Amino acid sequence: MVEAGSQPLKVGLTGSIGMGKSETAKLFARLGLPVFDADAAVHALYAPGGEGAAVLAGRFPEAVSAGAVDRLRLAAIVAADPSALAALEALVHPLVRKMEERFMDAARARNDEIVILDIPLLFETGRFKDMDAIVVVSAPEAVQRERVLKRVGMTLEKFEAIRARQVPDVDKRAKADFVIETDKGLEDALGQVKRVAAELRQLAAEKRRR
Repeated sequence: MVEAGSQPLKVGLTGSIGMGKSETAKLFARLGLPVFDADAAVHALYAPGGEGAAVLAGRFPEAVSAGAVDRLRLAAIVAADPSALAALEALVHPLVRKMEERFMDAARARNDEIVILDIPLLFETGRFKDMDAIVVVSAPEAVQRERVLKRVGMTLEKFEAIRARQVPDVDKRAKADFVIETDKGLEDALGQVKRVAAELRQLAAEKRRR
């Protein structure tokens, strides 16, 4: 019997903007796998009373109001100032990592065999090196573009700027242990996630036998 506190299999889940990563994370959660959502962590940090507002107030005071971060104002600041994005990431990423560490502590306490770490910038930040397995969510470029341009406030210029900061999809796929294609509907994606989850459980069992 494995004692509580054993390290679970760490699975990095990532994908470029508009690829369907968030919905894929929900599918893994539906199968009972614990998921840490980095985007949700940022939303919590920016919410009223969140730790992010206090941390960002010094560098981005105009983006903080009533104890919360105004995401639209912050986005406008970052868009106007090339140095702002790096400063923002330097402040926010450590806070997200702290939340991830608390998630991992809870997973070890529960003796979870697998954890899914939904990290949008898994490759861009070098976090892929920390993972036991990597799942990349992908879709054809035309599908990606159509999805993203439907978002409120999104323009082609913004989309291209975001994509330019991300590792190309083809490179992510090449480095992945598993690829989930999301252009054929939810049920098809669920079938893929089920197959990947089964393989991950085998990997987790092998890891615990070592």
